[in-house]
Amino acid sequence: MQRHIRKDKQLVAKAKKASKAAKKAGKAASSTNHAHDLRTALAWLKSQGDLIETKKEVDPDLEVTGLQKHMDGGCPVMFHNVKGKPNHRVITNLFGDMNVINKMFGWKSDAERVRKLAEALRKPLKSVEISQDDAPVQEHVVLKPKDVNKYLVPIRHTTYEPELTVGSGIRCVTGAEFDGGSDLGYNRMNFRWGNVGTFQISPGSHMWQVVNKYYTAKEPVPITMCFGVPPACTLMAGAGFDYAVLPMGCDEIGIAGAVQRAPIRLVKARTVNAMALADAELVLEGYVNPRDRRFETKESEDAGIQGRFHFHPEWAGYMGKAYKAPTFHVTAVTMRKPETKPIIFALGVHTLDDHNIDTTVREAAIFELCERLQPGIVQNVVIPYCMTDWGGCIIQVKKRHQIDEGWQRNFLAAALSCSQGMRLAIAVSEDVDPYSMDDVMWCLTTRVNPRTDILNPIPGGRGQTFMPAERMTAGDKQWTASNTQFEGGMGIDSTVPFGYESDFLRPVYPIDKVNPEKFFSKDDIANAKSRMHGWVHSLARTGR
Repeated sequence: MQRHIRKDKQLVAKAKKASKAAKKAGKAASSTNHAHDLRTALAWLKSQGDLIETKKEVDPDLEVTGLQKHMDGGCPVMFHNVKGKPNHRVITNLFGDMNVINKMFGWKSDAERVRKLAEALRKPLKSVEISQDDAPVQEHVVLKPKDVNKYLVPIRHTTYEPELTVGSGIRCVTGAEFDGGSDLGYNRMNFRWGNVGTFQISPGSHMWQVVNKYYTAKEPVPITMCFGVPPACTLMAGAGFDYAVLPMGCDEIGIAGAVQRAPIRLVKARTVNAMALADAELVLEGYVNPRDRRFETKESEDAGIQGRFHFHPEWAGYMGKAYKAPTFHVTAVTMRKPETKPIIFALGVHTLDDHNIDTTVREAAIFELCERLQPGIVQNVVIPYCMTDWGGCIIQVKKRHQIDEGWQRNFLAAALSCSQGMRLAIAVSEDVDPYSMDDVMWCLTTRVNPRTDILNPIPGGRGQTFMPAERMTAGDKQWTASNTQFEGGMGIDSTVPFGYESDFLRPVYPIDKVNPEKFFSKDDIANAKSRMHGWVHSLARTGR
């Protein structure tokens, strides 16, 4: 059963050699051999100068997320010495810099990433099953663990939280439980009872649908929770709430394979009828019991109230609340050899790390949704950090003919209806930089008629209620999914009406006709450009 593990130095050397060979062949951008498991990916990142490492001891209680926030948007950070966890390493900020992620998967630009991912959504690459003897994640097996936290690295984000949380495990549900397909996703856990933990499930999510199907059944739902997975699986785990494009029975693991352009390897779990990601660092095997519901924190349990006490930040940028959740009962822990120090991805919520994971596939899903409604009009879909995850999006369109006029409103209504919880969708024309919120705000200020261009297509519809304003609809009742009301989303059409392009013509300055270096020194140019901030950058790049 034992499988030889290459040393990290060997991995780095191999990654460097592979990188040189790829560059020599002119194929560096298309190669993803370095992304098929987390260890190889990290070795490749190190060879590219895109990994920060430290051997200083770090405390999972506040220090990991505090340091991550200091370097939010920067390159990945590896902690080799974790307090109280001699057999673990921690990686964070893994998806903090989208330029690094684009490079990892061979995407030449952000816009190309959206289109390539949309193609992967359409054309999954079927996974392959390998034997348990060959699976790196089953080199070491612990049956009936008494204390699951011993094998994980729970973290605490803020001082508002009374307890540490496990939030970066990726569930793997396959086969009959998911209508013959495969599902990847996040569920925060708190192992308050040794080998039994709370298992928070977002209303409307794939796991919510699975649990509802089995709620009245006698048998619980067998699953695995995988940690330290191939980067493409991490991306797909964030693809929640776009179920018009990713319905029950879809193959999310196959899509992850298409993203990395090689099949994801699966292995049968040892103790439950479920599959696990074979190249993960660590796996929890067990089952979810939707009828055994327990409070996420002792504080909420003692009060007997859910939805009132702080626990774990949420995607929208507010503190989350502790709820009464289903439970995950762990039957086994499998992992890579402890002496190799399995790597736990300690994901901080409401960071660019978290945001980029949750929005990367969602941008592509909304793009694909628009393409299915009417091909050729949508140019790009962007979800900036300030739009907080699935809370909003910017849809860039190009109207080719008079008959294309109006489709942008169909796109807005579809996105607001299909991406559960979306509050704001904005349509812009091709002359607007969707990556510049300054350009978008200018567009909203100068192109929107508030009487005709602001839409609310789904008043009284269903969606996620993570916003305090929506939760307050519960009044004095507990803030639960059944007591709070999603109050619809807002679509804003800020596109140029077809045929009026000349009336909305933006000035374009002759930046392509002058070379600053003919007039100024490089130091002077650098000095001037260092003072440029915000919208100026977008305008200077385009000459507008």
